[in-house]
Formats: sequence, C-alpha cells, structure tokens
Amino acid sequence: MTMLRQASIFALLTLAVGIVPLVMATVYLARPTERNLALMRPLSLAALFASVAGGVLGAINVLSVVWTRELNTEAFKVMAAGSAESLVALLVGFASLALAWLLVAIGMGRRSEF
Repeated sequence: MTMLRQASIFALLTLAVGIVPLVMATVYLARPTERNLALMRPLSLAALFASVAGGVLGAINVLSVVWTRELNTEAFKVMAAGSAESLVALLVGFASLALAWLLVAIGMGRRSEF
C-alpha cells in the first residue's frame, strides 16, 4: 500500500490502463458479442503501450540517480528499489493482459455454444 501512496500520477494511470482490458474481458465473458471483442483489441494495445511506457519512465527515473548522486552503496540501493518499482507497471500490465485474453478465449468457447 505504501508503494501506491508514493506512486506518481503517471504510474497510477499506467496501472489503471493496464487493468482496463481485464475488466473488458470479464464483460466479454459475461456477454460474448462481436462488439465487445472488437473493443478488447484496442484496449489491449493501449494497456501494452502504457505498460511499456511506465517501465521506460521508471528506467529513466532510475538512471537519473546516476547523474544526481555519488555512486556509493546507498545510491545502488536506491537504484535497485527504483528498478523493482519500475517493473511493477510491466508486471501488472502483462499479467492482466494474459488473464484478460484467457478470459476472452473462454468467452469465445462459450460464444460457439450459442
């Protein structure tokens, strides 16, 4: 929870955009229509790009430590923590996309039953 309170607005937006396809996949699972599937595709791309952008922004912030601090043990600890935090956006985005597309696959199976 502490990490979410300290996250920037961009990081929180990246996490939110990463979860949107999962919500849409749940809607598709409940009501497998062509319209819902068509919405799933651009939302997945948006989540993919947002996750990558969040990871890159985290990497930029970590690399900025190199220019603003003397490289000692404390700086390396900050860089390691920052690197771990920057991977959170990628993990949330890709994990939600994987789960979302599994739900879409189940929904497609249900759709063929109709």
